[in-house]
Amino acid sequence: MQDIRKALYVGSRSDGKLIQRPMSPHLQIYRSRLSMVLSISNRITGVVATGGAALGVFWLGAAAKGPKSFEVARKVTGNPVGQLMLVGWLASVVYHTVGGIRHLIWDSGYRYDKAEINKDGPVAVGVTAGVSTALAAGLLAVACGRKRARAKVGKAS
Repeated sequence: MQDIRKALYVGSRSDGKLIQRPMSPHLQIYRSRLSMVLSISNRITGVVATGGAALGVFWLGAAAKGPKSFEVARKVTGNPVGQLMLVGWLASVVYHTVGGIRHLIWDSGYRYDKAEINKDGPVAVGVTAGVSTALAAGLLAVACGRKRARAKVGKAS
């Protein structure tokens, strides 16, 4: 038998007869494209968003448990590493939402040509960056405002 490891493997038909089937191309075969990277990123951000949601549930649980538990949760989310993780979670949720909207449009039968997909990729990245930045800035402004309000209350008493 000849060496078929190059691009074929031995499979079987439904009647049991052995046949040679082509192997799926590997990532080394394809040239990396933005749409390919965005597709992989959409799956990764789905996992990150789910993990962040679990952390959000723990945070809410700490709030429900009492002041001591909530103070620990605030220390975790209040330090720079915790805040960086929250911004990453926010960006992953936004990107996963944008990717989901793109897929919904494709499933509706629109913008599914290769040229349109390639044009929409940078738009998706830009929308993600803009919305994530706006949300992070808004949350930072709220946090700074609350910190100032607490400082005023502390000075008044």
